[in-house]
Amino acid sequence: MPEFLLEVGTEELPASFLGDAIVQWRSLIPQSLSTHSLTSDAVEVYGTPRRLAVLIKGLPSRQPDREEEIKGPPAQAAFKDGQPTPAALGFAKKQGVEIEALQVRPTDKGDFVFVNKSIAGRPVADILTELVPQWIYALEGKRLMRWGDGDVRFSRPIRWLVALLDAEVLPIELVNASKVVKSDRISRGHRVLHPETVTIYQANDYVTTLRSAFVVVDAEERTTTIQQQVKASVQKLSGATEIYPDLLAEVTNLVEYPSTVVGKFEDEFLNLPTEVITTVMVSHQRYFPVFKTENSKDLLPNFITISNGDPSKADVIAVGNERVIRARLADGQFFYKTDLAKPLESFLPQLEKVTFQEDLGSLRLKVDRIVKIAGQIANQLQLTETQRQNVHKAALLCKADLVTQMVYEFPELQGVMGEKYALASGENSEVARAIFEHYLPRGADDILPETLTGQVVGLADRLDTLVSIFGLGLIPSGSSDPFALRRAANAVVNITWSANLPINLAELLAQITSDFVTSYNKEQASLITSLREFFLQRIRTLLQEEKQIDYDLVNAVLGENDPEYTERALKDLLDVRDRALYLQQIRRDGTLDTIYETVNRSTRLAAQGDLDTEQLEPANLVRQELFQKSSEAAFYNAIVELVPQTQAAQRSRNYELLITALSKIAPTVSTFFDGADSVLVMDSNPEIKRNRLNLLGLLRNHARVLADFGAIVKNL
Repeated sequence: MPEFLLEVGTEELPASFLGDAIVQWRSLIPQSLSTHSLTSDAVEVYGTPRRLAVLIKGLPSRQPDREEEIKGPPAQAAFKDGQPTPAALGFAKKQGVEIEALQVRPTDKGDFVFVNKSIAGRPVADILTELVPQWIYALEGKRLMRWGDGDVRFSRPIRWLVALLDAEVLPIELVNASKVVKSDRISRGHRVLHPETVTIYQANDYVTTLRSAFVVVDAEERTTTIQQQVKASVQKLSGATEIYPDLLAEVTNLVEYPSTVVGKFEDEFLNLPTEVITTVMVSHQRYFPVFKTENSKDLLPNFITISNGDPSKADVIAVGNERVIRARLADGQFFYKTDLAKPLESFLPQLEKVTFQEDLGSLRLKVDRIVKIAGQIANQLQLTETQRQNVHKAALLCKADLVTQMVYEFPELQGVMGEKYALASGENSEVARAIFEHYLPRGADDILPETLTGQVVGLADRLDTLVSIFGLGLIPSGSSDPFALRRAANAVVNITWSANLPINLAELLAQITSDFVTSYNKEQASLITSLREFFLQRIRTLLQEEKQIDYDLVNAVLGENDPEYTERALKDLLDVRDRALYLQQIRRDGTLDTIYETVNRSTRLAAQGDLDTEQLEPANLVRQELFQKSSEAAFYNAIVELVPQTQAAQRSRNYELLITALSKIAPTVSTFFDGADSVLVMDSNPEIKRNRLNLLGLLRNHARVLADFGAIVKNL
C-alpha cells in the first residue's frame, strides 16, 4: 500500500512552535484523511528546528466509490401537473442525471426531490496534492510572520518542500506572491555535519536517509538520546542532575543531532544562592546543572549543555558557553552583593514607582491592601499576637524583592530572593518563608504554602487581586483571563482546603469589597454578586475535577440557584468539601442507596408545601391531633428522635451521625408512604394535607443539613 512523505523545510523554527505543530498535525492530518474517506495504517509526525514532516503509511491507492443522496427542491416546486418544472430540470442538470432519476420522498418538512448518485473514488495522489497546502497553512502559533512578499504567514520562511508518494514526486506548489516553493525529493542535512543536499528516493526511506545526514527527525528519539547522554555525563563528573521536563522539551526542539557538552565555572560563584545559579542555567542558558548528589541542593562548578554542533569540537563549544555563563553569574554576584547592602524593608518606598495596574495605582498601595486583608483573615482565625505580628510583617515585605536588582534581572526569582533577603535582614524564618510561600501555588501542579503565615498572606494577595480586578469590570470571559483570576480563585479554595483554615469567605468578600468601593468609588452590590458567582463556579469545578465528585453530588451540596446553600458554601469552604466527599463515599459503599428513595420522595413532595427549609423541630409545626393513621404518629416520633442526632452532626460536621439516623428512620417513612397503614399525603382536607407535608418537610430539612437530595440522581 502507498506511503506518503511530506517534509516542509524552513529556517530555524522556535522550539515552542515546533512542539505545538507536531501535536496539531497528529490530530489534524488523521481527521483530514478520514473526512476524505482515506484510511491509513499509521501517521507519524516528525520535527526538527529546520523541518516539519509527516510519513503516512498504508494508504489506499484511491478513495472507495460511494453512494450519495442529494436533496433537491420541494416536490411541489419541482413538478406541476406531473411535469418537471425548470427547478427540477436545473437540479437534474446540475447533478448530471436524467430527469427520470429524480425521486420524491417525504421529510419532516414535506415532500422533496432526491437523487442517488454513485461517485467514483479519486486517486489518493490527487487528494493529497490538494490537502498538503491546507495542512501547512492550518498550523496555528504565536507571532506567525509573513515570508516572501505575499500575505502567507508561517512561523519561519519556508525554503523547500518534499512530497513523495512512494517514489513519485507529487506536484505541489506553495505560492506566496512572487515566491513559489515547488515540491521535490531534495531535502537538507545538518547545517554543520552534512551541509550538502539530501536526495530522498522513497517515502519510507525518510528516517534512515536523514539520519545518514546527521538529522534525527523523531523528537522522541532525540529526547531519549539527550536523557541518556546527560546521565552519562553527570556520572563521569560523579554528580547528579535533574531532568527538568520543560527544559528537556525545549532543547529537544532546538537540535537535530544532539550531543552533550560539559562546561565549568569558577568555584567562587558557588557562594551565590543555588536558585540564582540554576535559574541562570536552566531558564536563561538552557543548561542542566550538576549537583553533588541526587538529593543535594549543593552544586558542582559544572554544567551540561546540549549542542547542535560538531561533537568533535565539544571543547571549543564548552569554552564559548563557559564565557557566557561566567558573565551571567558575575552579574548575579554583583546584584546579590548590592541588594544585601541594605535591609529588605528599605526597598518598600521604591514600590511606589511600580504600577500594579493603571487604575489601581502602585504596588505599594497593593501591599497596604494586602496588609489590611491579612489582618482581617488573622481576626477570623483568631491568631495569637505573635502569629499576627508575623502575618503583618510578611504581608508588608511580600513584594519588596520585586524592586531589588536581582529580581529585576531574574523575575523568576521573586519570592525566592525575598526569603533570602529577609533572613539576611534579621527577619525570623516564619516571616521569611512566608514571603516565598505567598506566591504558591505558581501553577496547577505546584506545591501549596505550608506555613500559616504564608497561607494567610497568599490568601490576602489573591483576594485583593480578585476584588480589585473584578471591581474594574475586568471579569474573565471564555478563555481570556489576562490576570489569571481563575487560578487565583482556585488557589484561595485549595489553600483553604489543604490547610483546613476555617475562614468565612462570604464575610471576607463583603469586607474587602466595602473597602474597595469606598476607595475607588464603585458600586458594591453587583461586585459582590459577581465575585460570589465566580467563587461558586471555581468550587464546583475543583470538586468535580480535582476531588472527583460526581456532578449531581456537587449540585446537591452547592444547590442549584439555592441562596441557602450558596451562603453556606461561601461561609464555610471546609464544610462544603467535607459534605461532598462524604456523599461520594456513601455512594461508593452503597449507604446512599438505603436512604435515597425515602428522602428523595419526601423532598419532592415537601416542595408542594410551604415549610421553611431551616426548620428542624416538629413542635408547633405538626399537630398530632390531626393524625389519622399510626404511621403518622410513628413518623412524628422518629422526627423528634432525629433532632438531637442532626444537631450533633451540625456541630461536629460528623455527617455519619445524620446518615445513620436517616437510615434508621427510612423504614418508618416507607410505611408512611406504602405500608398497610399508609396515608394519602395530598388529602382533601387542607389542614391534614399541610400537616403531612410539614412532616415530609421536616425530614427534607434534616437531610438538607447534608445535601439537597432532590438534586441527586439515582444509580448514577
